[in-house]
Amino acid sequence: MKKEALQVREMFASIAHWYDFLNHLLSFSMDRLWRRSVVHELAAFLPETASVLDLCTGTCDLALALASRARVVGCDFCHPMLVLGQQKVRKKQLDERIYCVEGDALNLPFQSQYFDAVTIAFGLRNLEDTRVGLREMFRVLRDGGTLAILEFSQPKVFGFRQIYLVYFKYILPRLGALISRKKGPYSYLPKSVETFLAPDDLRKVIEEEGFIGTTKRMLTGGVASLHLAYKPAQGITGRRSC
Repeated sequence: MKKEALQVREMFASIAHWYDFLNHLLSFSMDRLWRRSVVHELAAFLPETASVLDLCTGTCDLALALASRARVVGCDFCHPMLVLGQQKVRKKQLDERIYCVEGDALNLPFQSQYFDAVTIAFGLRNLEDTRVGLREMFRVLRDGGTLAILEFSQPKVFGFRQIYLVYFKYILPRLGALISRKKGPYSYLPKSVETFLAPDDLRKVIEEEGFIGTTKRMLTGGVASLHLAYKPAQGITGRRSC
Protein backbone atom coordinates (compact mmCIF):
# COMPACT_ATOMS: atom_id res chain seq x y z
CA MET A 1 0.00 0.00 0.00
CA LYS A 2 1.40 3.37 -1.03
CA LYS A 3 1.96 6.36 1.23
CA GLU A 4 -1.14 8.23 0.02
CA ALA A 5 -3.40 5.27 0.76
CA LEU A 6 -1.89 4.84 4.20
CA GLN A 7 -2.52 8.50 4.93
CA VAL A 8 -6.17 8.18 3.91
CA ARG A 9 -6.57 5.11 6.13
CA GLU A 10 -4.98 6.87 9.11
CA MET A 11 -7.13 9.93 8.50
CA PHE A 12 -10.37 7.94 8.66
CA ALA A 13 -9.12 5.97 11.66
CA SER A 14 -8.53 9.24 13.53
CA ILE A 15 -12.20 10.28 13.22
CA ALA A 16 -13.85 6.86 13.37
CA HIS A 17 -15.73 7.55 16.60
CA TRP A 18 -17.08 10.85 15.29
CA TYR A 19 -17.77 9.64 11.76
CA ASP A 20 -21.48 8.76 11.96
CA PHE A 21 -22.43 11.74 14.12
CA LEU A 22 -20.67 14.23 11.89
CA ASN A 23 -21.93 12.63 8.68
CA HIS A 24 -25.52 13.11 9.80
CA LEU A 25 -24.95 16.53 11.34
CA LEU A 26 -22.94 18.12 8.54
CA SER A 27 -25.18 16.73 5.77
CA PHE A 28 -28.37 17.67 7.66
CA SER A 29 -29.12 13.90 7.59
CA MET A 30 -29.32 13.96 3.79
CA ASP A 31 -26.76 11.13 3.76
CA ARG A 32 -29.47 8.82 5.12
CA LEU A 33 -31.77 9.71 2.22
CA TRP A 34 -28.99 9.25 -0.33
CA ARG A 35 -28.29 5.73 0.93
CA ARG A 36 -31.99 4.92 0.80
CA SER A 37 -31.94 6.04 -2.83
CA VAL A 38 -29.19 3.50 -3.53
CA VAL A 39 -31.24 0.70 -1.98
CA HIS A 40 -34.39 1.77 -3.83
CA GLU A 41 -32.70 2.01 -7.23
CA LEU A 42 -30.75 -1.22 -6.77
CA ALA A 43 -33.60 -3.35 -5.41
CA ALA A 44 -35.24 -3.86 -8.80
CA PHE A 45 -32.10 -5.57 -10.14
CA LEU A 46 -31.38 -7.92 -7.26
CA PRO A 47 -32.39 -11.60 -7.33
CA GLU A 48 -34.20 -13.03 -4.32
CA THR A 49 -31.03 -14.54 -2.86
CA ALA A 50 -28.75 -11.65 -3.82
CA SER A 51 -25.20 -11.24 -2.55
CA VAL A 52 -23.93 -7.65 -2.45
CA LEU A 53 -20.43 -6.31 -1.83
CA ASP A 54 -20.40 -2.89 -0.17
CA LEU A 55 -16.95 -1.38 -0.69
CA CYS A 56 -15.51 1.33 1.54
CA THR A 57 -18.30 0.31 3.89
CA GLY A 58 -16.87 2.34 6.78
CA THR A 59 -19.23 1.97 9.72
CA CYS A 60 -21.65 -0.12 7.62
CA ASP A 61 -24.45 2.43 7.13
CA LEU A 62 -25.11 1.40 3.53
CA ALA A 63 -24.59 -2.29 4.33
CA LEU A 64 -27.24 -2.00 7.05
CA ALA A 65 -29.63 -0.31 4.64
CA LEU A 66 -29.06 -3.06 2.06
CA ALA A 67 -29.53 -5.93 4.51
CA SER A 68 -33.31 -5.97 4.02
CA ARG A 69 -32.77 -6.76 0.33
CA ALA A 70 -29.69 -8.98 0.25
CA ARG A 71 -26.88 -10.66 2.11
CA VAL A 72 -24.08 -8.10 2.30
CA VAL A 73 -20.32 -8.27 2.62
CA GLY A 74 -18.99 -4.96 3.93
CA CYS A 75 -15.36 -4.38 2.99
CA ASP A 76 -13.06 -1.60 4.19
CA PHE A 77 -9.33 -1.14 4.77
CA CYS A 78 -9.75 1.02 7.89
CA HIS A 79 -9.87 -1.33 10.88
CA PRO A 80 -11.31 1.09 13.49
CA MET A 81 -14.18 2.03 11.16
CA LEU A 82 -14.91 -1.62 10.46
CA VAL A 83 -14.93 -2.47 14.19
CA LEU A 84 -17.56 0.21 14.79
CA GLY A 85 -19.54 -1.07 11.83
CA GLN A 86 -19.48 -4.61 13.18
CA GLN A 87 -20.76 -3.34 16.54
CA LYS A 88 -23.72 -1.70 14.78
CA VAL A 89 -24.43 -4.91 12.88
CA ARG A 90 -24.47 -6.93 16.11
CA LYS A 91 -26.63 -4.35 17.88
CA LYS A 92 -29.24 -4.70 15.14
CA GLN A 93 -28.88 -8.51 15.24
CA LEU A 94 -27.97 -8.67 11.55
CA ASP A 95 -24.91 -10.91 11.88
CA GLU A 96 -26.52 -13.45 9.54
CA ARG A 97 -27.14 -10.79 6.88
CA ILE A 98 -23.93 -8.73 7.02
CA TYR A 99 -20.37 -10.02 7.12
CA CYS A 100 -17.48 -7.56 7.55
CA VAL A 101 -14.13 -8.09 5.82
CA GLU A 102 -11.00 -5.97 6.11
CA GLY A 103 -9.58 -5.54 2.63
CA ASP A 104 -8.21 -3.20 -0.02
CA ALA A 105 -10.62 -2.13 -2.78
CA LEU A 106 -7.71 -2.19 -5.25
CA ASN A 107 -6.92 -5.84 -4.49
CA LEU A 108 -10.12 -7.48 -3.32
CA PRO A 109 -9.90 -10.79 -1.43
CA PHE A 110 -12.83 -12.31 -3.34
CA GLN A 111 -13.07 -14.67 -6.27
CA SER A 112 -14.17 -13.45 -9.68
CA GLN A 113 -17.87 -13.30 -10.58
CA TYR A 114 -18.98 -13.76 -6.98
CA PHE A 115 -21.43 -10.91 -6.28
CA ASP A 116 -24.77 -9.92 -7.81
CA ALA A 117 -24.07 -6.25 -7.07
CA VAL A 118 -21.27 -4.00 -5.86
CA THR A 119 -21.94 -0.72 -4.08
CA ILE A 120 -19.59 2.04 -2.99
CA ALA A 121 -20.78 5.18 -1.21
CA PHE A 122 -18.52 8.24 -0.97
CA GLY A 123 -15.45 6.06 -1.32
CA LEU A 124 -14.51 5.98 -4.99
CA ARG A 125 -12.79 9.37 -4.91
CA ASN A 126 -10.65 8.15 -1.98
CA LEU A 127 -9.16 5.25 -3.93
CA GLU A 128 -5.58 5.69 -5.00
CA ASP A 129 -6.50 4.65 -8.55
CA THR A 130 -10.12 4.97 -9.68
CA ARG A 131 -9.67 2.75 -12.72
CA VAL A 132 -8.00 -0.07 -10.80
CA GLY A 133 -10.85 0.05 -8.30
CA LEU A 134 -13.45 -0.16 -11.07
CA ARG A 135 -11.61 -3.10 -12.63
CA GLU A 136 -11.73 -4.97 -9.34
CA MET A 137 -15.45 -4.25 -9.05
CA PHE A 138 -15.92 -5.51 -12.59
CA ARG A 139 -13.96 -8.67 -11.79
CA VAL A 140 -15.94 -9.69 -8.70
CA LEU A 141 -19.33 -8.97 -10.29
CA ARG A 142 -21.23 -11.81 -11.89
CA ASP A 143 -22.16 -11.44 -15.56
CA GLY A 144 -25.15 -9.11 -15.69
CA GLY A 145 -24.42 -7.82 -12.16
CA THR A 146 -25.04 -4.24 -11.09
CA LEU A 147 -22.65 -1.53 -9.93
CA ALA A 148 -23.96 1.36 -7.80
CA ILE A 149 -21.73 4.34 -7.05
CA LEU A 150 -22.87 7.10 -4.71
CA GLU A 151 -20.50 10.05 -4.69
CA PHE A 152 -20.38 13.73 -3.89
CA SER A 153 -20.64 16.20 -6.75
CA GLN A 154 -21.16 19.94 -7.05
CA PRO A 155 -24.48 21.70 -7.76
CA LYS A 156 -24.82 23.58 -11.02
CA VAL A 157 -27.90 25.74 -10.30
CA PHE A 158 -26.89 29.36 -9.86
CA GLY A 159 -27.54 30.63 -6.36
CA PHE A 160 -27.80 27.22 -4.75
CA ARG A 161 -24.30 26.40 -6.01
CA GLN A 162 -22.79 29.51 -4.44
CA ILE A 163 -24.50 28.96 -1.08
CA TYR A 164 -23.52 25.29 -1.05
CA LEU A 165 -19.86 25.99 -1.89
CA VAL A 166 -19.55 28.55 0.91
CA TYR A 167 -20.89 25.97 3.35
CA PHE A 168 -18.93 23.02 1.93
CA LYS A 169 -15.56 24.75 1.55
CA TYR A 170 -15.54 27.05 4.57
CA ILE A 171 -18.18 26.23 7.19
CA LEU A 172 -18.22 22.42 7.08
CA PRO A 173 -14.43 22.01 7.53
CA ARG A 174 -14.44 24.32 10.53
CA LEU A 175 -17.41 22.60 12.18
CA GLY A 176 -15.93 19.17 11.55
CA ALA A 177 -12.55 20.19 12.96
CA LEU A 178 -14.13 21.89 15.98
CA ILE A 179 -16.20 18.86 16.98
CA SER A 180 -13.74 16.08 16.11
CA ARG A 181 -10.64 18.10 17.07
CA LYS A 182 -9.10 16.83 13.83
CA LYS A 183 -8.50 19.44 11.13
CA GLY A 184 -7.20 17.25 8.31
CA PRO A 185 -10.18 15.01 7.46
CA TYR A 186 -12.68 17.82 7.05
CA SER A 187 -10.30 19.96 5.03
CA TYR A 188 -9.60 16.93 2.86
CA LEU A 189 -13.29 16.38 2.07
CA PRO A 190 -14.00 19.48 -0.07
CA LYS A 191 -10.59 19.25 -1.73
CA SER A 192 -11.16 15.61 -2.72
CA VAL A 193 -14.58 16.41 -4.17
CA GLU A 194 -13.24 19.42 -6.08
CA THR A 195 -10.45 17.40 -7.72
CA PHE A 196 -12.49 14.25 -8.42
CA LEU A 197 -14.17 13.44 -11.72
CA ALA A 198 -17.33 15.36 -12.56
CA PRO A 199 -20.40 13.08 -12.92
CA ASP A 200 -20.31 13.02 -16.74
CA ASP A 201 -16.57 12.31 -16.75
CA LEU A 202 -17.05 9.54 -14.19
CA ARG A 203 -19.71 7.99 -16.39
CA LYS A 204 -17.23 7.84 -19.28
CA VAL A 205 -14.58 6.19 -17.12
CA ILE A 206 -17.08 3.62 -15.84
CA GLU A 207 -17.95 2.67 -19.41
CA GLU A 208 -14.31 2.62 -20.50
CA GLU A 209 -13.71 -0.01 -17.82
CA GLY A 210 -16.21 -2.38 -19.38
CA PHE A 211 -19.55 -1.52 -17.81
CA ILE A 212 -22.64 -0.83 -19.90
CA GLY A 213 -26.03 0.85 -19.50
CA THR A 214 -24.73 3.56 -17.20
CA THR A 215 -27.37 5.86 -15.74
CA LYS A 216 -26.85 8.96 -13.64
CA ARG A 217 -29.19 10.49 -11.08
CA MET A 218 -28.41 13.78 -9.39
CA LEU A 219 -29.51 14.04 -5.76
CA THR A 220 -30.36 17.10 -3.65
CA GLY A 221 -29.79 19.55 -6.46
CA GLY A 222 -26.49 17.97 -7.46
CA VAL A 223 -24.83 17.69 -4.03
CA ALA A 224 -24.49 13.96 -4.68
CA SER A 225 -24.79 11.72 -7.72
CA LEU A 226 -25.86 8.09 -8.05
CA HIS A 227 -24.48 6.04 -10.93
CA LEU A 228 -25.82 2.62 -11.89
CA ALA A 229 -24.06 0.43 -14.44
CA TYR A 230 -24.00 -3.24 -15.42
CA LYS A 231 -21.43 -5.87 -16.18
CA PRO A 232 -22.29 -7.26 -19.61
CA ALA A 233 -23.97 -10.64 -19.68
CA GLN A 234 -22.39 -13.35 -21.80
CA GLY A 235 -22.48 -12.46 -25.47
CA ILE A 236 -22.62 -8.70 -24.82
CA THR A 237 -19.40 -6.71 -25.03
CA GLY A 238 -18.71 -3.51 -23.11
CA ARG A 239 -15.90 -1.11 -23.85
CA ARG A 240 -12.72 -1.75 -21.95
CA SER A 241 -9.69 0.51 -21.73
CA CYS A 242 -6.21 -0.83 -22.30
